[in-house]
Amino acid sequence: MDGRMITRRYGMFERMHPWPSDRTPSSRAVVILPTPSRGKGEERRPAAAAYSSGDPIPLIRSLPPPPPPQAPIHSAPRALPPMGVTTRLPAPPGGGLQRRAPRGILPASLPVERPARRRLAPSVRAASGIPGPGGSPVPRRTTPAPADAAAAAPPSAAASSASSAIDFLTLCHRLKTTKRKGWINHSIKGPESIADHMYRMALMALIAGDLPAVDRERCIKIAIVHDIAEAIVGDITPSDGIPKAEKSRREQKALNEMCEVLGGGPIADEIKELWEEYENNSSIEANLVKDFDKVEMILQALEYEKEHGKVLDEFFLSTAGKFQTEIGKSWAAEVNARREQRCGKQK
Repeated sequence: MDGRMITRRYGMFERMHPWPSDRTPSSRAVVILPTPSRGKGEERRPAAAAYSSGDPIPLIRSLPPPPPPQAPIHSAPRALPPMGVTTRLPAPPGGGLQRRAPRGILPASLPVERPARRRLAPSVRAASGIPGPGGSPVPRRTTPAPADAAAAAPPSAAASSASSAIDFLTLCHRLKTTKRKGWINHSIKGPESIADHMYRMALMALIAGDLPAVDRERCIKIAIVHDIAEAIVGDITPSDGIPKAEKSRREQKALNEMCEVLGGGPIADEIKELWEEYENNSSIEANLVKDFDKVEMILQALEYEKEHGKVLDEFFLSTAGKFQTEIGKSWAAEVNARREQRCGKQK
């Protein structure tokens, strides 16, 4: 530093700055001085004045000694530790953050150390909902829903299950083609099939009013399967002279064969349970379905009497007084009342 001073004006104050030591003044330097405020009558001072290198720089007013020079804040760039999580903003050039330098000093790139952040595994991110790399949100992982048993089954098991189901349904086709023997014995042309009979019984269970302590769904299931063994043994009637115990034994054996065709399992076990419940008349649902069996039969007899002009007293006499439930008794009474009314009109 050669001792020369430069006067600069900052607003209302003036400050003396030493001439930078790394700059050698030329034989003649030009210093730009801001125009100071002046009152009325004062002469305008030139905004720029030239001074030779030997001329002293005039002072506008007396100022306190300048502060000691400040060393530039520079430090060697330091490498940042690897960061586990990236941010949305790009990393600053030079490995550091830009800070505003004091007035009169060129800004420098200053490295800032950051504590290393723990890298989370993707599974932890998914469970906690923490944003992933680049700030993109990671969807919160939820408990997977249980897979469908059919979809989770091996292809061989699924094919075997489908094959067993089709075999079982093909066997049940006989229920649609086997005619009820009671109507055949009375020379009814085009009589109903076993499946027809069971279908209307299931409808009876469906439309029956709410009954206390009665499982409507179970009644429908019992109605569908109660004559299912007849797909093999046929429709055995009292006129065939087969004892009731033998009839039950044959049907039980046929039912076991059909469940084997189905492939066993919980559905086959349920079919057996429903059939045995009806056969043994061991529940209120079985009692109700037994009544529906008789009501459906006498209703069909009444319809055949109308269509074919026959008298089918046998069916009405065989069921009289054998109804167990109130709904069975009331529905049977309605059928009999309509028959009597029809017979009265014919007389």
